[in-house]
Amino acid sequence: MSAGFETSPAEADLLRQERLREIQAAILRVLVPVFAALVMGGIILLLLGKNPLDYYGFVVRRGLLTWGGFQETLTRMAPLLLIGAGLIVAFRAGIWNLGSDGQFLLAAVITAALAPALIGTLPHLLTLLICMVVSVIVAAAWSLIPAILKARYGINEIITSLMMSFLGVSFANVLVKLFFRDPNTTVPQTRDLAVADRLPRLFDTTVHSGVVIAILTVILVHIMMTRTAFGLKLQVVGANPAAAIHAGLKVGWLTIATFAISAGLIGLGGSVEILGVWGTVRADWNPAFGLLVVPIVFLARFNGYAVIGFTLFFSALMIGGESAARRVGVPNDFVLVLVALLLIFLALVEYLDHQRRKRAGV
Repeated sequence: MSAGFETSPAEADLLRQERLREIQAAILRVLVPVFAALVMGGIILLLLGKNPLDYYGFVVRRGLLTWGGFQETLTRMAPLLLIGAGLIVAFRAGIWNLGSDGQFLLAAVITAALAPALIGTLPHLLTLLICMVVSVIVAAAWSLIPAILKARYGINEIITSLMMSFLGVSFANVLVKLFFRDPNTTVPQTRDLAVADRLPRLFDTTVHSGVVIAILTVILVHIMMTRTAFGLKLQVVGANPAAAIHAGLKVGWLTIATFAISAGLIGLGGSVEILGVWGTVRADWNPAFGLLVVPIVFLARFNGYAVIGFTLFFSALMIGGESAARRVGVPNDFVLVLVALLLIFLALVEYLDHQRRKRAGV
Protein backbone atom coordinates (compact mmCIF):
# COMPACT_ATOMS: atom_id res chain seq x y z
CA MET A 1 0.00 0.00 0.00
CA SER A 2 1.35 3.42 -0.91
CA ALA A 3 2.01 6.10 1.68
CA GLY A 4 -0.85 8.18 0.28
CA PHE A 5 -3.40 5.59 1.43
CA GLU A 6 -1.98 4.98 4.89
CA THR A 7 -3.90 6.23 7.91
CA SER A 8 -1.93 8.29 10.36
CA PRO A 9 -2.21 7.59 14.12
CA ALA A 10 -4.10 10.87 14.57
CA GLU A 11 -6.60 9.98 11.82
CA ALA A 12 -7.05 6.47 13.24
CA ASP A 13 -7.73 7.97 16.65
CA LEU A 14 -10.33 10.32 15.15
CA LEU A 15 -12.01 7.39 13.40
CA ARG A 16 -12.14 5.43 16.65
CA GLN A 17 -13.63 8.41 18.48
CA GLU A 18 -16.21 8.91 15.75
CA ARG A 19 -17.11 5.21 15.87
CA LEU A 20 -17.40 5.38 19.65
CA ARG A 21 -19.72 8.39 19.41
CA GLU A 22 -21.91 6.55 16.90
CA ILE A 23 -22.14 3.54 19.22
CA GLN A 24 -23.00 5.75 22.19
CA ALA A 25 -25.67 7.57 20.16
CA ALA A 26 -27.17 4.26 19.03
CA ILE A 27 -27.30 2.99 22.62
CA LEU A 28 -28.97 6.19 23.77
CA ARG A 29 -31.55 5.98 20.97
CA VAL A 30 -32.49 2.58 22.35
CA LEU A 31 -32.27 3.15 26.09
CA VAL A 32 -33.92 6.58 26.27
CA PRO A 33 -37.33 5.44 24.89
CA VAL A 34 -37.32 2.37 27.16
CA PHE A 35 -36.44 4.40 30.26
CA ALA A 36 -38.91 7.17 29.40
CA ALA A 37 -41.73 4.66 28.82
CA LEU A 38 -41.06 2.98 32.16
CA VAL A 39 -40.97 6.33 33.97
CA MET A 40 -44.18 7.54 32.35
CA GLY A 41 -45.80 4.18 33.09
CA GLY A 42 -44.75 4.63 36.72
CA ILE A 43 -46.35 8.06 36.81
CA ILE A 44 -49.60 6.60 35.45
CA LEU A 45 -49.50 3.92 38.15
CA LEU A 46 -49.05 6.62 40.80
CA LEU A 47 -52.05 8.50 39.44
CA LEU A 48 -54.03 5.26 39.74
CA GLY A 49 -52.96 5.00 43.36
CA LYS A 50 -50.61 2.06 42.75
CA ASN A 51 -46.95 1.66 43.66
CA PRO A 52 -44.87 1.49 40.44
CA LEU A 53 -41.97 -0.15 42.28
CA ASP A 54 -44.28 -2.97 43.35
CA TYR A 55 -45.51 -3.43 39.78
CA TYR A 56 -42.06 -3.45 38.17
CA GLY A 57 -40.71 -5.61 40.99
CA PHE A 58 -43.37 -8.26 40.36
CA VAL A 59 -42.64 -8.07 36.61
CA VAL A 60 -38.93 -8.76 37.10
CA ARG A 61 -39.43 -11.49 39.70
CA ARG A 62 -42.11 -13.33 37.75
CA GLY A 63 -40.65 -12.86 34.28
CA LEU A 64 -36.96 -13.47 34.98
CA LEU A 65 -36.07 -14.44 38.54
CA THR A 66 -38.36 -17.43 39.17
CA TRP A 67 -37.56 -20.66 37.32
CA GLY A 68 -41.15 -21.29 36.26
CA GLY A 69 -41.65 -17.71 35.11
CA PHE A 70 -38.37 -17.71 33.19
CA GLN A 71 -39.44 -20.85 31.33
CA GLU A 72 -42.71 -19.13 30.40
CA THR A 73 -40.72 -16.13 29.21
CA LEU A 74 -38.54 -18.28 26.96
CA THR A 75 -41.61 -20.06 25.61
CA ARG A 76 -43.33 -16.76 24.83
CA MET A 77 -40.25 -15.69 22.84
CA ALA A 78 -40.77 -18.29 20.08
CA PRO A 79 -43.68 -16.69 18.15
CA LEU A 80 -42.39 -13.17 18.80
CA LEU A 81 -38.96 -14.02 17.38
CA LEU A 82 -40.39 -15.60 14.23
CA ILE A 83 -42.67 -12.61 13.67
CA GLY A 84 -39.65 -10.39 14.26
CA ALA A 85 -37.66 -12.33 11.66
CA GLY A 86 -40.42 -11.76 9.13
CA LEU A 87 -40.61 -8.05 9.90
CA ILE A 88 -36.82 -7.67 9.62
CA VAL A 89 -37.01 -8.96 6.04
CA ALA A 90 -39.87 -6.62 5.16
CA PHE A 91 -38.60 -3.49 6.90
CA ARG A 92 -35.03 -3.84 5.62
CA ALA A 93 -36.51 -4.07 2.14
CA GLY A 94 -38.53 -0.90 2.72
CA ILE A 95 -41.87 -2.73 2.82
CA TRP A 96 -44.47 -2.29 5.55
CA ASN A 97 -45.97 -5.72 6.06
CA LEU A 98 -48.60 -4.91 8.67
CA GLY A 99 -50.71 -7.97 7.90
CA SER A 100 -48.89 -10.11 10.43
CA ASP A 101 -51.87 -10.88 12.68
CA GLY A 102 -53.92 -12.32 9.82
CA GLN A 103 -50.96 -14.29 8.47
CA PHE A 104 -50.11 -15.60 11.94
CA LEU A 105 -53.67 -16.65 12.80
CA LEU A 106 -54.42 -18.35 9.47
CA ALA A 107 -51.22 -20.38 9.75
CA ALA A 108 -52.11 -21.28 13.34
CA VAL A 109 -55.60 -22.50 12.37
CA ILE A 110 -54.32 -24.57 9.46
CA THR A 111 -51.71 -26.15 11.73
CA ALA A 112 -54.29 -26.86 14.42
CA ALA A 113 -56.55 -28.58 11.87
CA LEU A 114 -53.79 -30.48 10.05
CA ALA A 115 -51.71 -31.81 12.94
CA PRO A 116 -54.39 -33.98 14.62
CA ALA A 117 -55.43 -35.33 11.21
CA LEU A 118 -51.90 -36.43 10.30
CA ILE A 119 -50.52 -37.54 13.65
CA GLY A 120 -52.17 -40.97 13.50
CA THR A 121 -50.95 -41.82 10.00
CA LEU A 122 -47.49 -40.22 9.76
CA PRO A 123 -44.45 -40.27 12.05
CA HIS A 124 -44.39 -37.61 14.75
CA LEU A 125 -41.51 -35.47 13.45
CA LEU A 126 -42.73 -35.71 9.84
CA THR A 127 -46.16 -34.47 10.93
CA LEU A 128 -44.62 -31.49 12.71
CA LEU A 129 -42.45 -30.67 9.70
CA ILE A 130 -45.36 -30.88 7.25
CA CYS A 131 -47.49 -28.63 9.46
CA MET A 132 -44.74 -25.99 9.64
CA VAL A 133 -44.11 -26.08 5.88
CA VAL A 134 -47.82 -25.81 5.08
CA SER A 135 -48.19 -22.91 7.52
CA VAL A 136 -45.38 -21.04 5.74
CA ILE A 137 -47.06 -21.61 2.37
CA VAL A 138 -50.50 -20.52 3.63
CA ALA A 139 -49.20 -17.29 5.17
CA ALA A 140 -47.07 -16.49 2.11
CA ALA A 141 -50.07 -17.06 -0.17
CA TRP A 142 -52.22 -14.74 1.96
CA SER A 143 -49.66 -11.97 1.40
CA LEU A 144 -49.78 -12.21 -2.39
CA ILE A 145 -52.65 -9.75 -2.86
CA PRO A 146 -50.91 -6.76 -1.19
CA ALA A 147 -47.62 -7.92 -2.75
CA ILE A 148 -49.00 -7.92 -6.30
CA LEU A 149 -50.89 -4.66 -5.79
CA LYS A 150 -47.64 -3.07 -4.56
CA ALA A 151 -45.43 -4.57 -7.28
CA ARG A 152 -47.80 -4.14 -10.22
CA TYR A 153 -49.76 -0.99 -9.42
CA GLY A 154 -47.73 0.75 -6.71
CA ILE A 155 -50.62 0.65 -4.22
CA ASN A 156 -49.55 1.44 -0.66
CA GLU A 157 -49.01 -1.85 1.19
CA ILE A 158 -49.83 -0.37 4.60
CA ILE A 159 -53.51 -0.15 3.69
CA THR A 160 -53.74 -3.41 1.76
CA SER A 161 -51.79 -5.50 4.27
CA LEU A 162 -53.90 -4.18 7.15
CA MET A 163 -57.08 -4.96 5.22
CA MET A 164 -55.85 -8.49 4.51
CA SER A 165 -54.99 -8.87 8.18
CA PHE A 166 -58.57 -8.06 9.23
CA LEU A 167 -59.87 -10.45 6.59
CA GLY A 168 -57.40 -13.13 7.68
CA VAL A 169 -58.46 -12.93 11.33
CA SER A 170 -62.15 -13.14 10.37
CA PHE A 171 -61.57 -15.97 7.90
CA ALA A 172 -59.59 -17.91 10.51
CA ASN A 173 -62.56 -17.69 12.88
CA VAL A 174 -64.90 -18.88 10.14
CA LEU A 175 -62.64 -21.87 9.50
CA VAL A 176 -62.68 -22.78 13.19
CA LYS A 177 -66.44 -22.42 13.60
CA LEU A 178 -67.58 -24.06 10.35
CA PHE A 179 -64.97 -26.27 8.71
CA PHE A 180 -62.41 -27.37 11.32
CA ARG A 181 -64.63 -27.45 14.41
CA ASP A 182 -64.21 -30.42 16.72
CA PRO A 183 -67.66 -32.08 16.86
CA ASN A 184 -66.87 -33.58 20.26
CA THR A 185 -66.73 -30.23 22.09
CA THR A 186 -69.38 -27.66 22.89
CA VAL A 187 -66.88 -24.80 22.55
CA PRO A 188 -66.05 -23.99 18.91
CA GLN A 189 -62.44 -25.06 18.49
CA THR A 190 -60.27 -27.36 16.40
CA ARG A 191 -59.38 -30.89 17.50
CA ASP A 192 -56.79 -30.97 20.25
CA LEU A 193 -53.25 -32.18 19.60
CA ALA A 194 -52.08 -34.27 22.55
CA VAL A 195 -49.20 -32.86 24.59
CA ALA A 196 -47.06 -35.91 23.76
CA ASP A 197 -47.49 -35.18 20.04
CA ARG A 198 -46.40 -31.55 20.22
CA LEU A 199 -42.92 -30.10 19.77
CA PRO A 200 -40.36 -31.85 22.00
CA ARG A 201 -39.43 -30.16 25.27
CA LEU A 202 -35.89 -29.04 25.98
CA PHE A 203 -34.30 -31.22 28.65
CA ASP A 204 -36.57 -31.38 31.73
CA THR A 205 -38.26 -28.00 31.22
CA THR A 206 -41.56 -26.78 29.86
CA VAL A 207 -39.72 -24.86 27.10
CA HIS A 208 -40.40 -26.41 23.70
CA SER A 209 -37.89 -26.80 20.87
CA GLY A 210 -39.66 -24.14 18.82
CA VAL A 211 -37.63 -21.59 20.79
CA VAL A 212 -34.45 -23.02 19.26
CA ILE A 213 -36.04 -22.95 15.81
CA ALA A 214 -36.98 -19.31 16.32
CA ILE A 215 -33.54 -18.19 17.52
CA LEU A 216 -31.78 -19.98 14.63
CA THR A 217 -34.26 -18.48 12.16
CA VAL A 218 -33.61 -14.93 13.37
CA ILE A 219 -29.84 -15.46 13.12
CA LEU A 220 -30.13 -16.91 9.60
CA VAL A 221 -32.39 -14.04 8.51
CA HIS A 222 -29.88 -11.52 9.87
CA ILE A 223 -27.06 -13.22 7.94
CA MET A 224 -29.17 -13.39 4.79
CA MET A 225 -30.07 -9.70 4.92
CA THR A 226 -26.57 -8.44 5.77
CA ARG A 227 -24.13 -10.85 4.12
CA THR A 228 -25.74 -12.26 0.99
CA ALA A 229 -26.29 -10.83 -2.48
CA PHE A 230 -30.02 -11.56 -2.24
CA GLY A 231 -30.33 -9.61 1.00
CA LEU A 232 -28.39 -6.72 -0.51
CA LYS A 233 -30.75 -6.66 -3.48
CA LEU A 234 -33.76 -6.45 -1.17
CA GLN A 235 -32.19 -3.56 0.74
CA VAL A 236 -31.33 -1.71 -2.47
CA VAL A 237 -34.95 -2.06 -3.60
CA GLY A 238 -36.11 -0.65 -0.26
CA ALA A 239 -33.59 2.20 -0.17
CA ASN A 240 -33.98 3.39 -3.76
CA PRO A 241 -36.36 1.58 -6.15
CA ALA A 242 -35.36 3.85 -9.05
CA ALA A 243 -31.69 2.98 -8.58
CA ALA A 244 -32.61 -0.70 -8.30
CA ILE A 245 -34.43 -0.55 -11.65
CA HIS A 246 -31.48 1.29 -13.19
CA ALA A 247 -29.19 -1.46 -11.89
CA GLY A 248 -31.28 -4.07 -13.65
CA LEU A 249 -32.96 -5.57 -10.59
CA LYS A 250 -36.43 -7.06 -11.01
CA VAL A 251 -38.11 -4.84 -8.44
CA GLY A 252 -41.57 -6.35 -8.90
CA TRP A 253 -40.46 -9.91 -8.31
CA LEU A 254 -38.22 -8.89 -5.41
CA THR A 255 -41.17 -7.10 -3.82
CA ILE A 256 -43.33 -10.21 -4.09
CA ALA A 257 -40.48 -12.35 -2.76
CA THR A 258 -40.06 -10.02 0.21
CA PHE A 259 -43.74 -10.28 1.09
CA ALA A 260 -43.72 -14.06 0.71
CA ILE A 261 -40.63 -14.57 2.88
CA SER A 262 -41.83 -12.11 5.51
CA ALA A 263 -45.33 -13.60 5.73
CA GLY A 264 -43.98 -17.15 5.59
CA LEU A 265 -41.77 -16.58 8.63
CA ILE A 266 -44.71 -15.00 10.48
CA GLY A 267 -46.84 -18.00 9.56
CA LEU A 268 -44.14 -20.28 10.94
CA GLY A 269 -44.53 -18.39 14.21
CA GLY A 270 -48.24 -19.26 14.26
CA SER A 271 -47.49 -22.91 13.60
CA VAL A 272 -44.82 -23.12 16.30
CA GLU A 273 -47.17 -21.49 18.84
CA ILE A 274 -49.82 -24.16 18.22
CA LEU A 275 -47.44 -27.11 17.99
CA GLY A 276 -45.49 -25.99 21.03
CA VAL A 277 -48.06 -24.51 23.42
CA TRP A 278 -51.76 -24.70 22.65
CA GLY A 279 -52.40 -27.76 20.47
CA THR A 280 -55.72 -26.25 19.36
CA VAL A 281 -57.30 -22.96 18.28
CA ARG A 282 -60.52 -21.70 19.78
CA ALA A 283 -62.90 -19.40 17.94
CA ASP A 284 -62.08 -15.71 18.36
CA TRP A 285 -58.58 -16.50 19.68
CA ASN A 286 -56.15 -13.82 18.55
CA PRO A 287 -53.05 -13.02 20.63
CA ALA A 288 -52.36 -9.99 18.38
CA PHE A 289 -48.61 -10.46 18.57
CA GLY A 290 -48.01 -8.82 15.18
CA LEU A 291 -48.16 -5.11 15.98
CA LEU A 292 -46.57 -5.79 19.38
CA VAL A 293 -43.36 -6.93 17.66
CA VAL A 294 -43.04 -3.78 15.54
CA PRO A 295 -41.44 -1.68 18.32
CA ILE A 296 -39.09 -4.57 19.13
CA VAL A 297 -37.78 -4.60 15.57
CA PHE A 298 -37.39 -0.83 15.47
CA LEU A 299 -35.67 -0.70 18.86
CA ALA A 300 -33.25 -3.33 17.56
CA ARG A 301 -32.59 -1.24 14.41
CA PHE A 302 -33.49 -4.29 12.28
CA ASN A 303 -30.55 -6.19 13.79
CA GLY A 304 -31.38 -9.86 14.32
CA TYR A 305 -29.10 -10.36 17.31
CA ALA A 306 -30.53 -7.30 19.04
CA VAL A 307 -34.06 -8.54 18.29
CA ILE A 308 -33.31 -11.64 20.38
CA GLY A 309 -32.34 -9.50 23.37
CA PHE A 310 -35.30 -7.14 23.10
CA THR A 311 -37.70 -10.05 22.62
CA LEU A 312 -36.45 -11.52 25.89
CA PHE A 313 -37.17 -8.15 27.54
CA PHE A 314 -40.66 -7.90 26.03
CA SER A 315 -41.49 -11.53 26.83
CA ALA A 316 -40.49 -11.01 30.46
CA LEU A 317 -42.61 -7.85 30.50
CA MET A 318 -45.62 -9.75 29.14
CA ILE A 319 -45.30 -12.76 31.44
CA GLY A 320 -44.39 -10.69 34.50
CA GLY A 321 -46.98 -8.05 33.65
CA GLU A 322 -49.81 -10.60 33.77
CA SER A 323 -48.83 -11.58 37.32
CA ALA A 324 -48.06 -8.02 38.41
CA ALA A 325 -51.42 -6.77 37.17
CA ARG A 326 -53.25 -9.24 39.40
CA ARG A 327 -51.10 -8.51 42.44
CA VAL A 328 -51.12 -4.71 42.14
CA GLY A 329 -54.71 -4.47 40.94
CA VAL A 330 -54.43 -2.96 37.45
CA PRO A 331 -55.82 -4.28 34.15
CA ASN A 332 -53.78 -6.89 32.27
CA ASP A 333 -53.74 -4.51 29.32
CA PHE A 334 -51.45 -2.14 31.19
CA VAL A 335 -48.57 -3.87 29.40
CA LEU A 336 -50.04 -2.56 26.13
CA VAL A 337 -50.02 0.94 27.65
CA LEU A 338 -46.26 0.55 28.21
CA VAL A 339 -45.84 -0.62 24.62
CA ALA A 340 -47.79 2.40 23.34
CA LEU A 341 -45.64 4.73 25.46
CA LEU A 342 -42.54 3.06 24.09
CA LEU A 343 -43.70 3.69 20.53
CA ILE A 344 -44.41 7.35 21.30
CA PHE A 345 -41.01 7.95 22.87
CA LEU A 346 -39.27 5.94 20.14
CA ALA A 347 -40.83 8.20 17.52
CA LEU A 348 -39.92 11.31 19.53
CA VAL A 349 -36.29 10.25 19.92
CA GLU A 350 -36.07 9.46 16.19
CA TYR A 351 -37.48 12.89 15.36
CA LEU A 352 -35.05 14.69 17.67
CA ASP A 353 -32.13 12.68 16.31
CA HIS A 354 -33.19 13.51 12.75
CA GLN A 355 -33.34 17.21 13.60
CA ARG A 356 -29.90 17.02 15.23
CA ARG A 357 -28.40 15.40 12.15
CA LYS A 358 -30.12 17.93 9.93
CA ARG A 359 -28.64 20.84 11.86
CA ALA A 360 -25.22 19.17 11.81
CA GLY A 361 -25.48 18.68 8.05
CA VAL A 362 -25.12 14.89 8.32
